[in-house]
Amino acid sequence: MSIFSSILSKLGFGDKPADVPATPPAPSATAVPVPAAPVAAAPVAITEVDVVAKLAALAASNAEKLNWKTSIVDLMKLLGLDSSLGARKQLAIELACPAEKMADSAQMNMWLHKIVLQKLAANGGNIPAELL
Repeated sequence: MSIFSSILSKLGFGDKPADVPATPPAPSATAVPVPAAPVAAAPVAITEVDVVAKLAALAASNAEKLNWKTSIVDLMKLLGLDSSLGARKQLAIELACPAEKMADSAQMNMWLHKIVLQKLAANGGNIPAELL
């Protein structure tokens, strides 16, 4: 699993609502077989994830004071992910960080934080504009 996929998973992206059955119920044995009409797949709406609320709740219950709003290291720590330089470089490669930013860890970290929040928003995360 990629690091960004782990971030999405930790924040609850892609979780199915509990009230939606996974498979349709089987027809009863006494039912008269009726040919199924072709059904076009309905577009699936992206479920919005309140990223800020989830991260704020995690931060409130964390003993360490983590500034996830500005730091990719703190964001990764808060989610229980490896925040080492190697892991951040791997995430940067995964998200196509420009080579000139990869050469400077501070620039890479700022770029990563911004891109991760943008990608969370693009995947249905409710991210306030001031964090983007």
